[in-house]
Amino acid sequence: MFVKPGSASALFAGPFALGTLSAPGGPAFPALVTPDGQVTDLRIAFGEEQLTVRDLLDRWETALPRLHALSGGSGSGSGPLEGFRVHAPVEPRQVFQSGANYRQHVIDLHVAHRAPDDERPEEERRAEAAEIMDRRAADDLPYVFIGLPSAITGPYDDVVLPSWAGKPDWELELAVVIGRPAHQVSVEDALSYVAGYTIANDLTDRATVFRRDMPQIGTDWLRSKNAPGFTPLGPWIVLAGSVPDTDGLRLTLKLNGETMQDESTGDMIFDVARLISYVSQSARLLPGDLVLTGSPAGNGMHWGRLLRDGDVMDSSVTGLGTQRTRCVAEES
Repeated sequence: MFVKPGSASALFAGPFALGTLSAPGGPAFPALVTPDGQVTDLRIAFGEEQLTVRDLLDRWETALPRLHALSGGSGSGSGPLEGFRVHAPVEPRQVFQSGANYRQHVIDLHVAHRAPDDERPEEERRAEAAEIMDRRAADDLPYVFIGLPSAITGPYDDVVLPSWAGKPDWELELAVVIGRPAHQVSVEDALSYVAGYTIANDLTDRATVFRRDMPQIGTDWLRSKNAPGFTPLGPWIVLAGSVPDTDGLRLTLKLNGETMQDESTGDMIFDVARLISYVSQSARLLPGDLVLTGSPAGNGMHWGRLLRDGDVMDSSVTGLGTQRTRCVAEES
């Protein structure tokens, strides 16, 4: 999709954001984008023809001051955003995905999946689930698994629904973009490793989450979450300094204009800092890596309405912009 003229409102919070753009018929390039839609080609500004956004993140401490300086001037190769194609803002080496991380969402699941012989009123079962969530937040660990970079697509690209996917569902998430190597970092220091934030829609085929042939082995995230294009990402990487409160962002997803998800990140069980710290205890996070922080209540399974051919999802997170993706059934 190529960007068309929008409203006069700012595209995102802060003085600038990073994106990956291309002109018709041209290669993708890293761009500095201002909130009013002006673009600076960073290949020209940095004098490096093969530069990528991940290259900038690899040297974030020295690149960031130069980016601030560029945003305050006219820059090199500046022009309007209109007419450029917007790609996923970064190609990560690793993608870490958090599951069951929104309190209300997990409570809903707990109530919905009651045992057949549990005849207690819903109010009692909700109270039990809330107590479990509070105990989990205080004493337990996040649930994190690995995603594939090959599942990532642009924020305005069509999403192909595989013919084998029986129950494709949406999962809007706040995504963290790492800015420097992080290994075994504390919760207190974790946010200092963040370059910025972006939007992810972590699509899931509910029909293949659990292996029916091997129920004892549990979840199959490879098949259920990693089809090509199952992770629309972007449009922008908004600087961490422009998002001072990651506990007060609003996530909203509309399906064909109807609001399905509308929740605050304040409902997270484990906040951004705890997720980063937890992942870093086992893995070494690298610049450009993504940490997806989980999805709030309001998925398709909750509404009894899964994705199908022709559906359009409009997704937004406070200060990070919006993405629009259309679902297209895979051709036989």
